[in-house]
Amino acid sequence: MMEEKEYYIYIMMNKWDTVSYIGVIGNLSGRVFCHKQKMNKGFTEKYNINKLVYYETFDNPGDAIAREKQLKRWTRKKKVLLIRKENPDFQDLSKNWEV
Repeated sequence: MMEEKEYYIYIMMNKWDTVSYIGVIGNLSGRVFCHKQKMNKGFTEKYNINKLVYYETFDNPGDAIAREKQLKRWTRKKKVLLIRKENPDFQDLSKNWEV
């Protein structure tokens, strides 16, 4: 029997909540750790994206990728409303996670 794998779409922001990054991954805690340690050169390092503010879980990678593409097409206002619904104060949801 195959082990069930989970896939995630996630939204991270900088500490001022002015710049967001949306991604899809199979290991959310590991990916968030990489962002926080600035192991990923490029956009997230440049804009200091280090706070996980939203995520969704999927059983199917195709569904996760489709959702990521959908969210990336949304306006900033629509993304902020989605985040506020689950995380009104934009707290770092990964603050107490261990990798």
